[in-house]
Amino acid sequence: MRDLLIVSTFIKLLLIPAYRSTDFEVHRNWLAITHSLPIDKWYIENTSEWTLDYPPFFAWFEKTLSMFAALVDPEMLKVDNLGYASTETIIFQRLTVIVSELVLYFALVRYAKYFGNKYVNWVLVGSLFLHPGLLIIHIHFQYNGFLYGILILSIVEAKRNNLLASGVLFAILLNFKHIYLYMAPAYFVYLLKAYCFTGQGNENRFSIQRLITLGGSVITIFGISFGPFIYLGQLPAVFQRLFPFTRGLCHAYWAPNFWALYAGADRVLIILAKKFEWNLNQEAITSMTRGYVGDTQFAALPTIEALHTMIITLVIQLVVLQKLWRKPTFDNFLSSLTLCTFASYLFGWHVHEKAIMIVLIPYG
Repeated sequence: MRDLLIVSTFIKLLLIPAYRSTDFEVHRNWLAITHSLPIDKWYIENTSEWTLDYPPFFAWFEKTLSMFAALVDPEMLKVDNLGYASTETIIFQRLTVIVSELVLYFALVRYAKYFGNKYVNWVLVGSLFLHPGLLIIHIHFQYNGFLYGILILSIVEAKRNNLLASGVLFAILLNFKHIYLYMAPAYFVYLLKAYCFTGQGNENRFSIQRLITLGGSVITIFGISFGPFIYLGQLPAVFQRLFPFTRGLCHAYWAPNFWALYAGADRVLIILAKKFEWNLNQEAITSMTRGYVGDTQFAALPTIEALHTMIITLVIQLVVLQKLWRKPTFDNFLSSLTLCTFASYLFGWHVHEKAIMIVLIPYG
């Protein structure tokens, strides 16, 4: 396993000069916001278009990194220094991504220790740690490897039947990045049935004490995360940043999901409509080009709202969750994680293509 870490680190070091996407400026700006501004300004600052839109634990993570960034190049921590990209800043951000992915390495070591066949596990560990998709995300200056590490730790604890620890880790993960809400229904059903119900057969009884323990642990974590913003009266501003439903149905970088097909069908119908002289919404004909920031409209097909995507996703997830409720085994839990996230990927609102990695992690 140590050899895998060495090889992976060398590959990532070689990628330091690789191209920079907008995510470089996103995280540089977040470093600046959390370092230079008081907490009551974090979720309302909008000098840059790349505003802080991750949950509070990630904001504090950026705050921690900014303490070291100040020693490397203080210029990167100025909020109005938009587009700043000194060599020191680039190297610093590359190295922080590499170091943060040690959490993923630690999680995979535990995975190999507790999951079945040793040889197969090492192959899976290598395929996950050196996954091409993860390396691409790594190039984009994103800390997803760190977050996937927390997810895998949670899954490993579930495998070991440490369900309370699994739930706590998942609650922590949600407060780092809320996209993992895709998995929340599977966690909710599994922990409720496997942890809060005790005994077998006729002796299977609901435990109020366990529910209070689990619920209290989760509420405490969310209280630590959101408590300061509740105190400051800024919870609406935080939620507006976390759930920007004013963005379009399709992300600027489209996920190849159902709505991509739906949008494609609308484009085909526009061609047919022009040929047969049907009446169309002319403004909607160009709306798909502004899917990142504007409401996506369709010229021929019915317009889709965020509520519609939520209902469709939940209905699809219920097909899987009912089996998990009836038979709350770890294998069914793992399957439910994969299928619930895939349902969210296929039918969710404003899905980025890199979200497919959340499907692949539990599947692997």
